[in-house]
Amino acid sequence: MDDSHFLTSIEDLTTLYGEPNERSAKKEIYHLDEHCRALIAASPFMLLATSGTNSADCSPRGDPPGFVKVLDDHTLLIPDRKGNNRVDSLKNIIENPLVGLLFMIPGVNETLRVNGRAHISVDPELCASMPMQGKTPTSILVVTVIEAFIQCSRALVRSDLWNPENYVPRNTLPSTGTILAAHIGEPMNVAAYDAQMETTVRKTLYGRDDG
Repeated sequence: MDDSHFLTSIEDLTTLYGEPNERSAKKEIYHLDEHCRALIAASPFMLLATSGTNSADCSPRGDPPGFVKVLDDHTLLIPDRKGNNRVDSLKNIIENPLVGLLFMIPGVNETLRVNGRAHISVDPELCASMPMQGKTPTSILVVTVIEAFIQCSRALVRSDLWNPENYVPRNTLPSTGTILAAHIGEPMNVAAYDAQMETTVRKTLYGRDDG
């Protein structure tokens, strides 16, 4: 790869891509209107992008539709459920509060992008207000909205993401156990790990003592 062809300035980008069309430039708003609220309420899945001093991360977040709550026109509440405790996104937010959110709705090709500043709250009352299966989140991301806008459908149309005919059979890809064993470089019983993984995941969605 010849790095002399890398673009290194805003001017380079503008020369290559030109200016955005008028509607694209004007579509961002600086609060959550009724249309943003409707899309957020219908979304069971969101991608959270963060960036720290020496790292960047894009992490999936999911729960039943509407799991991200709109507190007011400028504030979102995102529950942080129990997981593997890597907390990559949260570490980044401590260093840099700027976040990017991408809300997706099954069967809908448009997405909603929300950019803002996040803080991590462990307010007991706030956490208690967002339980799932009787379990409260470990913390809540309180996101102050900077801008919001709808993203056009081209990427999802090109990928044909929601077409069931394109679903990939899981057994045609390396199993989670196979990948994990290779990546951690330690011997493990891959077959046993894979056999129990799905049950374990479903039993521990909201805490280790589930069911």
